[in-house]
Amino acid sequence: MAQNCEFSPCLDSNEVHVLAVDDSLVDRKVIERLLRITSCKVTSVDSGRRALQYLGLHEEEGSANYNGSSTFRETPVVIMSSENVVARIDRCLEEGAKEFIVKPVKLSDVERLKSSMFG
Repeated sequence: MAQNCEFSPCLDSNEVHVLAVDDSLVDRKVIERLLRITSCKVTSVDSGRRALQYLGLHEEEGSANYNGSSTFRETPVVIMSSENVVARIDRCLEEGAKEFIVKPVKLSDVERLKSSMFG
């Protein structure tokens, strides 16, 4: 299944806080570990619904209101999926995702993302 990771700098330090969303426990544990290795703070949840709850958004608001929300407008979203389908990748990027990574995610993928997004 698809996995979303939202990267945002923590206000208190140089640490990046990532919300990782995946319905697979194994995939969540892998991405959590890779993110922690690169000094990210990680919060993980098992569904889009829980991610919206964590972010304080109502379920019915969906991605259209996410993009329009001033609170989250600057929060980059990275899609990670095992489905390497060009049309899907293009759609995610057109809808506002900053990056799309095909699983399995490697440490070098996470390091490259962190470096390109936060220097």
